[in-house]
Amino acid sequence: MVSIPWESVAFWTAFSTWALATGTLILLYWQTRQAQVLNSANAVMSLRDKFDSTRMRSVRRHLADRLLKQAHEDIASLEVVTFFELVGTLTHRRILDEDLVWEAFGSWITSYWWHLRHPADWILQLRDALGDPLVFHEFEWLYIRVIELDRKALDHVHATLGDPAEEARRILSREALLESI
Repeated sequence: MVSIPWESVAFWTAFSTWALATGTLILLYWQTRQAQVLNSANAVMSLRDKFDSTRMRSVRRHLADRLLKQAHEDIASLEVVTFFELVGTLTHRRILDEDLVWEAFGSWITSYWWHLRHPADWILQLRDALGDPLVFHEFEWLYIRVIELDRKALDHVHATLGDPAEEARRILSREALLESI
């Protein structure tokens, strides 16, 4: 008759159960993370479609033209600014992947923010007029984060950031010439 060492069977059963549970949890975490990345990518692509829509191109053209002419009082729509406020909020809360946002909108974020703050600080004026120091604070957070990501990317190629005023002027000059699709 064969004798079975029950202590050994119990040990291996417990160990196998623990390994299976741990492996399952790791797999679930990986699947959840992949779903988050995919959802973020889809959301960024959807936002990019909105950003390139006929209406938004028209609004971008108007805002860029007003900012380049330093005619802040003639800004008729805050749609571009609120768009980047929303993108900033979603990125800050980690709903959107910041690297995807940086790739999709980085130059526009830095260019619009620069011109909204220079030479006249339109954002500060708006905050003062509304009595709310948090107006467009997520757009500001996003601008700072994009600059950090720019610096990090440029460190890898041993380059430095260019003149922000010149880059912003160049980007907004192109924006001011946008045509509706």
